[in-house]
Amino acid sequence: MSQLFSRYDIGRLTLANRIVIAPMCQYSADEGKATSWHQIHLGHLALSGASLLIVEATAVAPAGRISPQDLGLWDDGTEQALADVVKTVRQHSSIALGIQLAHAGRKASTRVPWEGGDNIHPDAGGWQTLAPSALSFAASDFPPRAMTGDDIEALKADFVAAALRAQRIGFDLIELHAAHGYLLHQFLSPLANRRTDQYGGSLENRLRLTLEVFQAVRAAVAADIPVGVRISGSDWVDGGWDIQQSIALARALQDLGCDYIHVSSGGLSPQQKIPVGPGYQIPFARQIKEATGMNTIAVGLITEPEQAEAIVATGEADMIALARAVLYDPRWPWHAAAKLGAKVHGPKQYWRSEPHYVKDLFLKE
Repeated sequence: MSQLFSRYDIGRLTLANRIVIAPMCQYSADEGKATSWHQIHLGHLALSGASLLIVEATAVAPAGRISPQDLGLWDDGTEQALADVVKTVRQHSSIALGIQLAHAGRKASTRVPWEGGDNIHPDAGGWQTLAPSALSFAASDFPPRAMTGDDIEALKADFVAAALRAQRIGFDLIELHAAHGYLLHQFLSPLANRRTDQYGGSLENRLRLTLEVFQAVRAAVAADIPVGVRISGSDWVDGGWDIQQSIALARALQDLGCDYIHVSSGGLSPQQKIPVGPGYQIPFARQIKEATGMNTIAVGLITEPEQAEAIVATGEADMIALARAVLYDPRWPWHAAAKLGAKVHGPKQYWRSEPHYVKDLFLKE
């Protein structure tokens, strides 16, 4: 029996298999509001056969957007627009839905990737960015403003407010974004955090904001909604955030009731040197799982069904997440199930699509 297609529980949420669709920014919102693109994008991914679909990094405040076109969840308008998308998806799919809540910090106020992704200065239509310290991501960026104590309290309130909106919309799971060089990661890494107050310096201090945000969100939402955290296992820069600090963070989150860790890497510094290759981030997930026993999601160049099966079957991670691979092949879980002799959920309108050499692929319950 395929382990990849076995059921799995994250907190009180039971998932049909171990395949997750990772959050992927679409840069297609209108002043933070979901659009018809999100209906199409999330709609077809919801028919993929994966067990969990996590909506892209969703800004908890306008200044937290990576680009002006980022998805947001900070007022009634953004809530209603996203609720409309969720309602449509739920009409046609039983997939569990999660959302990743985020603030981009010093990596905010940029052009969309297909326009170069460069920082937009405030006098050119961008905005003043925030960071733990007044250190830019790139030398050409407009410098961020170091956050005050009041800014930090407002940030925690913004995460809680967005989480409560996500709960009202009906999301099954909430993920906090502390990876890829965005604001919470900036506080974690000594490369971006040069503060001298209780949020900087020692590892304990650098962990503090992520732990406080998690604790506030966990306390605010219902107990049956799992809350997890996505982290970067390493900055891939000497002297930066690394796997040992990641394990310390995971242990601290575990003590606060964190339901899972979603392990990526990089994104904090242009000086990163990443040895990209198939499954290159899997060792980070494995080490965190070995050290803590927490539910772990592994991601990063997982492209083949046999590769994904081995990751789960050998216990390197509990679940695997697909990003670009599932954009390229939105039926990846179907094809994986066919290869591994498993069954998968698919819409009844598509049941007749089975190739002649594949029998009883779809679960018809």
